[in-house]
Order: sequence, then C-alpha cells, then structure tokens
Amino acid sequence: MKVYHSLASFQKIPNAIVTQGTFDGVHMAHQAILAQVTKLAKERNGESVLITYDPHPRMVLFPEDHNLQLLNTLEEKIALLEQQGIDHLLILPFTKEFSRLSSLEFIRDILVNVIGTQTLIIGYNHRFGKNREGSFEHLKEFAPAYGFQIQEISAQDVDEISVSSTRIREALKRGDVTQAARFLGKNYSLKGIVVEGKKLGRTIGYPTANIQIEALHKLIPADGVYAVLVKCAQGVFGGMLNIGNNPTVEGKGRSIEVNIFDFSETIYNQSITIEFVDKLRDEIKFINLEALKTQLHNDKLQTLARLGMKA
Repeated sequence: MKVYHSLASFQKIPNAIVTQGTFDGVHMAHQAILAQVTKLAKERNGESVLITYDPHPRMVLFPEDHNLQLLNTLEEKIALLEQQGIDHLLILPFTKEFSRLSSLEFIRDILVNVIGTQTLIIGYNHRFGKNREGSFEHLKEFAPAYGFQIQEISAQDVDEISVSSTRIREALKRGDVTQAARFLGKNYSLKGIVVEGKKLGRTIGYPTANIQIEALHKLIPADGVYAVLVKCAQGVFGGMLNIGNNPTVEGKGRSIEVNIFDFSETIYNQSITIEFVDKLRDEIKFINLEALKTQLHNDKLQTLARLGMKA
C-alpha cells in the first residue's frame, strides 16, 4: 500500500475506485466498504484509493471537546487499512480551511482533478463537505457531469444492531470488550510503554507491568479487571489487566497494569500491545492484601479459562 500525506504527492490514477471517510476503528461496516472497493478495482483492472484525514475532523471543528476518544491512532489505522488490501492511502491534513470546502469543490478539485475517480463507493448515510452538505443524492446529481459512478453500501448489522464507531466507543466505555470485538472483527487493543510502578504486586505473588499510554486521544476501556493477551518482543502471553484506582492501596492513583502469565523478564521502557478478550469484574476494595491475593488467584483461573489456556 502506498501512503501519501498531501494532495501534491498524489499522482492521478487512470481507473481509480475510491472511498473516503475517517474510518476510525476499521470496523465491520468499514471492512464491507473496503471489500467492495478492492473487489471492484480488481474486476475493472483499476486501483483502490482511500481518502482519510489527520487529525480527526472533530479535533479541528470542536477544539473545546477535550473528551474526544478514538479507537485507533493514525499508525494503527494505516496498519489495519493495509491488511484490507487497499492500494493507495491518501491522508489529507484536516484544517479549518479544508473544512470550508463545499461538496462540489471536494468532488471537482479532489475526487476528479487530483484522484481521477472512476467509481466512488460510500457507506450508508455518509456526509461530506462544508457543513456536511454532501450526501449520496448530492453525489448522484454531480457524478454524471464529472464522469464517475457512485455506489452506496447499505447499513451493516451485527446482532441486528447497526455497526458504527460510536457504538464501539460506547461498548468500550462500559467495559463490554466482547461486543466491541464483534463490531470490530478483532479484539480491541492498546499499545503503551512499560514504566516503573510501586512493585506492590511482587509482594503478593502477582507482579505487574505498569503501562503508560502515550496516544493522547486513544480510548481506554472502563475501569475493571480484564482477561487479555499481551504482545511484546518476547512473544504472546496470557494475562489479567486492571484499569483503575486500585482502591485497596491508598494513594496509588489511576493506572493500567497487567500481570503477565509465565513471564519473569524485566521489560521497562519496552513497547507492548494489550488485546482485550473479556471483562472479568469491576474494581473492588478489599479489606486487606490477603483478601486481594485470594481474589487475584480466582481472577487468574477465570482468565485462563476465558483465554482457553491450562491452569
């Protein structure tokens, strides 16, 4: 997949099959659109093109919204899109000036003059252009005049619920990582750096790696204890992860820490990826560390069962 970060770096393609949007999460509905784009490109001996934006448009249009949380970093989104078989990824810088482009200007100046769009494929109820004025009906009106075709993908449903990035965010915010995985078509993941903690876990037989998430707007699931897979330089391991304030330990503060099974190496400053498989329980305040240790033993047994691993 070729990646471009400006219109100036993109060379017009004779037979371009195009889609565009933020594609946060690259979820099941996104995958349906991308599958149609790549399929049509092969059938017509053309090339597939995806136009997306950085930063996320809401960061520019609503800068006062400090609670914006995203399912993917740009790096993660690029990797996921490459897995979908896209030939060309055009990442346009989203600015206030760009947001003022009318839908007609977007069609004429970008889709036609720069990309060379032969067919544009969009998702159900997709909007674009200044004040979101562009729609499927709008595109149908202008497509013949500019010599391209337009296709719309209908709403994709999982368990009779329309799949969207918003619904996935809502599931994660309540800790429902299994529903999020159904919508995403994969486990939700976090990537971070292992930093030093208070090392309390070692004293009760459950050492943890404390994870610092560096991506400012990356969504962190609800507080609680989760069964996870841990991917690091040493391999893939099972683990149980806690997100929260550790109420049993005074003054510890909010953290993300994971007990990695059958693992004893020191990995400070290493990058690791956490895949969420299931939520075990909410955080609990225990009467003492011995009670916490007993619960952690039970948590580990549950985690091993949910990961399909032997105790």
